[in-house]
Amino acid sequence: MIRLLHAADLHLDSPFDALGEEKAALRRREQRELLRSLARIRAEEGAQLVLLSGDLFDSDSAWTETEELLCLTISEMAVPVFIAPGNHDYYSNSGRWAKLRLPANAHVFTSEDFDAVVLEDIGVRVWGAAFTDRYCASKLDTLRIPRQDGFTELVCVHGDMNNPGSRYNPISEADIAASGADYIALGHVHACSGLKKAGRTCYAYPGCPEGRGFDECGEKGVLIVDAAPGKVKSRFITTASRRYECLSVPADEIDSFHLPDGAADNIYQITITGETGQEPDLAAIRARLEPQVFALRLRDETRIRRDVWERADEDSLRGVFLRMLRDRLSSARDDHEREMITRAARWGLAALDGREEAELLW
Repeated sequence: MIRLLHAADLHLDSPFDALGEEKAALRRREQRELLRSLARIRAEEGAQLVLLSGDLFDSDSAWTETEELLCLTISEMAVPVFIAPGNHDYYSNSGRWAKLRLPANAHVFTSEDFDAVVLEDIGVRVWGAAFTDRYCASKLDTLRIPRQDGFTELVCVHGDMNNPGSRYNPISEADIAASGADYIALGHVHACSGLKKAGRTCYAYPGCPEGRGFDECGEKGVLIVDAAPGKVKSRFITTASRRYECLSVPADEIDSFHLPDGAADNIYQITITGETGQEPDLAAIRARLEPQVFALRLRDETRIRRDVWERADEDSLRGVFLRMLRDRLSSARDDHEREMITRAARWGLAALDGREEAELLW
């Protein structure tokens, strides 16, 4: 069997805008250190080749040291490294991939049509194609590998599974089953799919190796894949230096809430839920919890208890404000609209009391 390292969606030099300038710069440095981790994993696992399935970079803009470190890392891997550019780092004749002085063991697929590189010494053919623009029509439906005895057929490509309307190389299970490949190394989806199979062909998304937001929570990593004709197995290896985590805490428990072990390294979104007679003191909650984590976002999704609306009968500006919202509440069309009106009441009362809300409402 052939052992390979499969990674994708590194999104190097992401802006990390939500973290502030200092922490964003640190996260970009940690992303660069991820490259060194990939070289270490390759060596420790004895992978005979590396498949990088697109979006290695987040955009056209990149720091020089990032590009230099990528080249150094590929050189130190000392095995064939294949790159299939994706929608964020697509190939163009005047773009990054054409200009980079990559080491001799690197191969970048440059055509939107599939072509193959033959590795005679280990009995492998690697098929790949590139995004040549930000968007890409379906590619895999054109791939029909003429199988050859003694060769393991691998495919490296960036694309969007089971989304026929996608503008990012839509891929179907039927395309995969008809391809004739033993293993298809996919990129684009940022959650690890685990090893899947369509027909006789196995495929997987490794997910992104470092989370960058609260839509990329939990452990992140790469895949070590052992492949042979008709037989494939894989293992997930974690690589993320920090995790994004989302937690939900009832309002009546927030004062006694404790973060889990290891929280200091991670980025948390804590959503406060439930009914309460007084909106949570987000500034105080932040002051208590923020020193315990790398970064913190608070979301207030509490609902004001019904008795708060009794103050609408006051002969005051507060009463006028609450009566107006209470009238709108009684005619609200659905739960979402009622929730928005209730949250507007909380914000308005905070303004009338001269208090400052600590968070934006998303």
